[in-house]
Amino acid sequence: MTTSAVEPVEAGMPPLSLLEKAAKVLSAFESAGPRLTLTEVVQRSGIRRSSAHRILDQLVQLRWLEREGRDYRLGMGMLELGAMASHHNRLRRAALPHLHALHESTGHLVHLTVLDGSEVVYLERIGGSDDSVVPSRTGGRQPAYCTASGKAILAFGDGAPVEQVIRDGLRARTPRTITRPESFRRELAMTRERGVAFDHEEGYRGVFCVAAPLRGAGRAVAAISVSGHGVHREMERLAPAVRGCARSVWQSMFGPGRQPEKRAQPVGAGPVGLPQPSMDNMMAWLRFSDWM
Repeated sequence: MTTSAVEPVEAGMPPLSLLEKAAKVLSAFESAGPRLTLTEVVQRSGIRRSSAHRILDQLVQLRWLEREGRDYRLGMGMLELGAMASHHNRLRRAALPHLHALHESTGHLVHLTVLDGSEVVYLERIGGSDDSVVPSRTGGRQPAYCTASGKAILAFGDGAPVEQVIRDGLRARTPRTITRPESFRRELAMTRERGVAFDHEEGYRGVFCVAAPLRGAGRAVAAISVSGHGVHREMERLAPAVRGCARSVWQSMFGPGRQPEKRAQPVGAGPVGLPQPSMDNMMAWLRFSDWM
């Protein structure tokens, strides 16, 4: 006879939060068969049957789990998140020695960023105490439209992310922020011509930045940047070093001659080259074995 879990709470310990309960439910699928019933989830997680049932239903709605009859299994949402984490970890490992070399050769703060919706996410930040003027941190986010990294990635992608950024609003962060859609599109066109993007105090007063896209012959999957308080006096000089760093990272991951053969298309064109790491096309990532 099977009894429902009681979710015992140790003396002095607060009850489990909903997030902790959901984590326990998901952990029930570790080292298990591909499918579990509600009863098996309750037994493995220690969560009350009623709570487990509600959490399972919510996880199915989020696509983190799938349900077939009475059985549950891990869904595409979890697979997508795992693929993104695998991609980001490999990208960071490949980039790290080159980022350190770029920091040492320039003396400025170096970032590795990826695009997530209308924002850039900092996967790595390398710099010293003198770089505290730049308000960034590993795992932090900034609007893509007012960062050199964001513009570098958007310039070498398809039109959907660009239009999403514009729909979300080009709000003025400083007097130098680009806020007109037509001006922003022209800035991206200039970025494609130069091969690098610049940030002239567009996100923060006194902060300048130059960024290069990480790409082969297709769309950018990330960006590498150098930024700082006095970088405006040497951005043109730093641009080749940043481009070279991005090229070295790409070759570390794929080697020379392994880049996709298709040439980049302008913003607004269809997908080419390496797929963008977004939830909508994560199945393409799963098929692209080099990233897994």
